[in-house]
Amino acid sequence: MHIELPVIRLKPKANPQRIRHGFPWVYNNEIVMDRRTKALQSGSLAILHDHSKNELGLFAVNPNSKIFGRKLSSDVNMTIDSEWFSKLISSALTLRKTLFSQPYYRLIHAEADNLPGLIIDRFSDLLVVQPNAAWADRFLPELVDGLKKVISPDTIIINGTGRSRVLEGLPETRTAVLGEMPTEPIQVPMNGAIYFADVVEGQKTGLFYDQRVNQAFVKNLAQNQKVLDVFSHVGGFGLAAMAGGAAEVTCVDGSGPALALAVKGAAATHPNTTFKTIKADAFDAMIGLAAESKIFDVVVCDPPAFAPQKSSREAGLRAYERVARLACPLVSEGGYLVLCSCSHAVDLERFRNSCIRGIGRAGRQAQLIFTGGASSDHPLHTALAETSYLKTLVFRI
Repeated sequence: MHIELPVIRLKPKANPQRIRHGFPWVYNNEIVMDRRTKALQSGSLAILHDHSKNELGLFAVNPNSKIFGRKLSSDVNMTIDSEWFSKLISSALTLRKTLFSQPYYRLIHAEADNLPGLIIDRFSDLLVVQPNAAWADRFLPELVDGLKKVISPDTIIINGTGRSRVLEGLPETRTAVLGEMPTEPIQVPMNGAIYFADVVEGQKTGLFYDQRVNQAFVKNLAQNQKVLDVFSHVGGFGLAAMAGGAAEVTCVDGSGPALALAVKGAAATHPNTTFKTIKADAFDAMIGLAAESKIFDVVVCDPPAFAPQKSSREAGLRAYERVARLACPLVSEGGYLVLCSCSHAVDLERFRNSCIRGIGRAGRQAQLIFTGGASSDHPLHTALAETSYLKTLVFRI
């Protein structure tokens, strides 16, 4: 028995059935906040009891976070060590090896892989780890040992940046805990294209694997077409379209470094295809292109999260509607409009309705021909709606 582990207890009105049925979090307003509970260290372990003192599992706690506890195991006697990490990493690796022939994918997708708040993306022999929960920071040595045992990578980079760590009350950090920080972007083959990921200074882990399946769909629409990729980052949809035989690709983004990586990717993917970049605010760029009467056969808009939390939902929905309205005039008759949302707080129905309103207000009619989510290396936790964050809709205009 872990006699030394503290106990945290649900309030009488908190519902333990939700946790018994698989929900992996307990919020700070559901916990009895006595003196001992308030004094728990961020990232430490505790046993959760319901109000009748029945055990609900082993949880990692963070008194600094709205998510007070994250479930690690139903077995309260579980030892969180490198062996425990190795088993979970091996299970995750088995799935990815089944899905992909090359070692470029999301290896660990947080709660869905039973490692809450932990993200690991694999770039062959290099791993980028995002410890977005306090417990992952605390057990980082054991995690690294587990990765060494199962993957044997050359390099492990800790990318401790972003909004999730702020919400956990954690400091920013970027460091190599195995090998050295790369000095050049990493070359990544995906969907027949070649991408370049800046795993040191780029957004998140440097590349968004989650759009892989949706980019593959757009690739199949792109042969001999003029394609506009708005909010393109390093060329996600644009380079996939090039691999599909697009006649011309234009990428729009506000980041010069991201567009520079898109240019490198275009040269490596299909050097003979006409490739253009526009460094500008995406909304301004779409307004400007419409003023010039520019028309494209495929227009893709994959913006950052406009509604990362419930309080920003309505403003986010208006922003998605505006994206659709501004993109529509740029789509040829019978062409395709691809609209994406990675906002946790916006569900598929709300997003779809916003897009349809925007299309209607642009004076266009559309057929919805494809609805996509995150790629299969981003599995969904069945009890956690937040893991179903990515929505991609393809309309024929």
